[in-house]
Amino acid sequence: MEAFTQLTGLVAPIDRPNVDTDAIIPKQFLKSIKRSGFGPNLFDEWRYLDQGGPDKPNEGRPLNKDFVLNQPRYRGAQILLARDNFGCGSSREHAPWAIVDYGFRAVIAPSFADIFYSNSSKNGLLLVKLPAAAVDKLFTECEAKEGYALTIDLAAQTVTTPGGEVFRFDYEASLKHRMLNGLDDIGITLTHADEIRAYEAKRKAEQPWLFAAT
Repeated sequence: MEAFTQLTGLVAPIDRPNVDTDAIIPKQFLKSIKRSGFGPNLFDEWRYLDQGGPDKPNEGRPLNKDFVLNQPRYRGAQILLARDNFGCGSSREHAPWAIVDYGFRAVIAPSFADIFYSNSSKNGLLLVKLPAAAVDKLFTECEAKEGYALTIDLAAQTVTTPGGEVFRFDYEASLKHRMLNGLDDIGITLTHADEIRAYEAKRKAEQPWLFAAT
């Protein structure tokens, strides 16, 4: 997965609490286990005026012009600003896949569902928890100024506004290591490749009968 170090990105606000994973990527799109291809259907039921499906092309579908991601000022946004309990609902890993595939690198909110938080860190999506009052201020500034961008520095664990105000956030050390180095579960395992090979060689020498050809 792509490493996350520092990002200055346009912000898109989703001003709704309790956004669940079925809203993030509806259930009819869960037929694939690939990590890519879900972006066009992120928030599908809010972005479009008709019902989408995995075999239905998105080109030509009627857009909900009132939905934030369909507004030209938020085109190309890389940071999603959200409210409490973002990512609640089912444990589908497709939710962070869809957010990342759309182009978002980070989500800022006062709180996240636990399983969504875990899934996101393993798929290169940084989730930043800030106090509700700080998030309120970011919403106000974002909606007031077109082109509103924030800078997120994971190493320093800070979010900096265009005006220079700095908000600090906590982030678990093990997850921070993953994100800074772009390591998913497979990547973490491969950092121990030498130890794994040494263990396999030792076991083969001590118990050769387990490796005998049949």
